[in-house]
Amino acid sequence: MTPHAETAGISGISIVLPLVLLAVLSATLAVEAGLINIGRRDAAFAAPEVITIARHEFQYRDATEYFRRGLAVDAPKREAYVRMPLTIMRYQTSLFEYDRCVADGACPEPEGRSTTSGDDTPVTGVSYEDALRYANWLSQKSGEQWRLPTDFELAYAAADRFPDDALGTDANSKNPALRWLADYEREARRTASSDPAPQPKGWFGVSQTGLADFGGNIWEWTSTCNKRVDLEKEAVVDEPDPANCGIMIAAGRHRAPMSTFVRNPKGGGCSVGSPPDNLGFRLVRRLSFTESIEDFTRRVAADMIGGAIFKEVQQDDNEG
Repeated sequence: MTPHAETAGISGISIVLPLVLLAVLSATLAVEAGLINIGRRDAAFAAPEVITIARHEFQYRDATEYFRRGLAVDAPKREAYVRMPLTIMRYQTSLFEYDRCVADGACPEPEGRSTTSGDDTPVTGVSYEDALRYANWLSQKSGEQWRLPTDFELAYAAADRFPDDALGTDANSKNPALRWLADYEREARRTASSDPAPQPKGWFGVSQTGLADFGGNIWEWTSTCNKRVDLEKEAVVDEPDPANCGIMIAAGRHRAPMSTFVRNPKGGGCSVGSPPDNLGFRLVRRLSFTESIEDFTRRVAADMIGGAIFKEVQQDDNEG
C-alpha cells in the first residue's frame, strides 16, 4: 500500500468522525436544553417490553397477490438486508396493557373477551382501527412514537417463524389443475387450531431473533395494504395508501387479508382461504432523535473503518 493511499484513508476518518461526534453532542445538548421536543413520558407509566432486532439478511416473499391468466402464482422472493435497527414489542399486546387504554376512554372494549383470560394473555377481538387507536394512546402516554409494523418488518423480526406462502408450482405452467391442487393442499395445511383459545405470553415459544409467540394462534395486524397484481397487464400498480386501503394484511401461520373493521375473523372479512383463529397485534417503536443520531454515528464509523480496511487489503493484494 502506498503512503499516499494510507494517509488519505486515515485523513478521511480523522475528519469525518469528529464531525459526527460533534453532531451527536450538539443534538444531545439541544434535547437536554429543551430546544428539541422528543415527547414527555408519564413517569408512572410502564412501557411494553421491547427487543431490538440485530441486522441480518433474510429472504422475503412479497405480500402482494400475483395472478397470471386468472390463476394465482407465487409472489417474487428476494434477499433483503436491513441496516436500520428495528425495535419491536417482544410479546403481543396483552389484555392488561390494552385495558389501560380502555380505562382512559381511548380504546373500545375487545370483542369476545374470555372470563378465564389473565392479564398476561394477549388481547384479541381487536380490529386494525383498534390497534391504531392503541398505538396513538401509547405514544401519548409514553412520550415515544409507536406504530404497527409492516409485513416486511414483521417478517424481518419473526425470522424463522415467518411463513412462506408459496404455492410451489411452476409459474409458467398452463395446467390449472396443478394450481388448484396446490392451493387445496395449502389450505388443508391452514386448518383452524384444535385449541384456538389465546394463551399466556411465552406459550408458543421464541424465534431465533427473540420475538415471542409469533405463529401461534393469534394473527397480528400489519400496516401493509392487501394488493393484487395481474402479470398480464403492463401497468405499474402504485403502493396503496394504508389510510384508504380497507383491506390489510394480518400475519401469523399464514397471511390473511382482513377488513380493517373486523374483530372476529371467523365472522367474515377474510378475502380468501382459511380465517385466522384470533386477531391481535404488537407495535414497533420508532427510534428517538438521540437514538437515531447514535445509530447513524455507529453506522458511519463502521462503514468508514470497514471501507478503510477493505481498501488496505485490496491494495495489499494488488501489490502482491
